[in-house]
Amino acid sequence: MKKILFATTALIATASVAAADVRLSGYGRFGLDYNDGNDRAVNGISKTNITSRLRLQFDMSTETDSGVSFGARYRAQAESRDNNPGGAIFNGARFFASYEGFTLQVGNIIGAIENMPGLYLETRTAGTGIDGASFVSVVTNVSNEYFNWDAYSSPGAGANGVEFLYSANGFVGHLSYSTDNGALAVDRIGVMGAYTFGDWRVAVAAQDSDIAWEDKVAISVAGDIGQFGVRFAYADNDGIQKFGLYGNMDIGAASNLLLWVTDEDAVDAADVLAGRGDNTDATGNGGEGTAYGIHYSYDLGGGVSFETGYRNASNDNDTFQAGVYFSF
Repeated sequence: MKKILFATTALIATASVAAADVRLSGYGRFGLDYNDGNDRAVNGISKTNITSRLRLQFDMSTETDSGVSFGARYRAQAESRDNNPGGAIFNGARFFASYEGFTLQVGNIIGAIENMPGLYLETRTAGTGIDGASFVSVVTNVSNEYFNWDAYSSPGAGANGVEFLYSANGFVGHLSYSTDNGALAVDRIGVMGAYTFGDWRVAVAAQDSDIAWEDKVAISVAGDIGQFGVRFAYADNDGIQKFGLYGNMDIGAASNLLLWVTDEDAVDAADVLAGRGDNTDATGNGGEGTAYGIHYSYDLGGGVSFETGYRNASNDNDTFQAGVYFSF
């Protein structure tokens, strides 16, 4: 289990229920989420709630006589968080053209930062517990600046950008670009490179953005040492540095235990005066200081697993989650 590294863009099963060039796949998850930062008298939310998600993914492709593949990806998703159920939402499509090791994608793009190996936890949810527990474990999430990079959006239209990917002989390269129309253009440019050698992989990614505080540089080093999986990650988030150490091990044939710890710098006082936020609310994701978590997974067979995890954010916000995850 520790050798399967999940990215946000790969949180679906690869099993197909349709033949030829149209494939339907997806996953479901449901369970309980305890968050001690919630309080009915303060924010109107109970400390313990049901959390759930159902995702259907449609992958379509065809190939020209010259061997160029064309296709698209499209999702439908329904989920409930903090006991607030949501209906089915269709997202923006991503289109691609691929030939040998080169791929061009447009629309709801992945994004270079998002596609960096070693960014997310090595769990089925890519985070702690059954729904990720706010993904405090990700080194590019700091203070109140979470997910401020181009990424494939499941519930929305996405970045509507363009990206180029290349892979060969253990190397993966990724260049992405997006822009928002308006009186002033808002551009994001991302770049990522990763190389795998033996049981180890090194990755570096960066983003340059016209939006304040969104420039980033991130690195990760991950590998296997016997039955143990280890990873180090670091990011400079426009002046806020965050480090992460991660380790997991298989327990028998069906279980995996993962532990992680991160340390995040404070927001510079000059940046705060310039308007940069500093999230110190106990109901938020934390900020300066140390956060840690533990995740346990048990494979029940047939694409079904029991997932549970505890997370303590740097503002001492505790969450505990447990539930079932199944893919199809």
